[in-house]
Amino acid sequence: MAQEPTRHVRQDARLSRDALVASIAGFVAVLMVGAAYAAVPFYNWFCRATGFNGTTQVATSAPTAAPLKRAVAVRFDSNVSGGLPWKFEPEKTEIRVHIGEVTTVYYTVTNQSARTTTGQAAYNVAPLTVGAYFQKINCFCFTEQTLAPGEKREMAVVFYVDPSIAGDRDNDSLNTITLSYTFYPVREPAARPATAEGLDKRASARMDNSII
Repeated sequence: MAQEPTRHVRQDARLSRDALVASIAGFVAVLMVGAAYAAVPFYNWFCRATGFNGTTQVATSAPTAAPLKRAVAVRFDSNVSGGLPWKFEPEKTEIRVHIGEVTTVYYTVTNQSARTTTGQAAYNVAPLTVGAYFQKINCFCFTEQTLAPGEKREMAVVFYVDPSIAGDRDNDSLNTITLSYTFYPVREPAARPATAEGLDKRASARMDNSII
């Protein structure tokens, strides 16, 4: 009979340990789910901040120093993902620019369908080590693009190659940069703010209905 209390103590200890292990496992599972959701925005932020994986940078102004004598070729690539009935191409497939020179190039996109469609462009540069130095001042890729049936649109990209690349020994042999875009369909376009004209029409309609 003296062994009964001992057995109960061992069982209680085992149950407590199992409960602790279950609690830890549950906490880890919740943490992993949270980390999965946080990983995408963190990865995007990391790429923008460092130029990792060829992600280009966003510049707020042009460089203050004069362009360097060194020049590189910049090639322009265009792609459209499946499900988006667009024709998308650069005005020029290749140009030569001086490092630090602000340059404007154009792409054209045409909606080849009989319905309004919306797309968003993803982008990167190659070689991947150039991402931290490829600065965009303005780009159609910053926002969603909505095209009416058959609409053709000319879109600008304003960029420069940061002169600080000249101090990066890993890019001493750089001769060519490729800027690549891929348009993907947007299933649920972001709501656009109502225009003043649209608000006036809706207000007039409400007034007419109230009179009736």
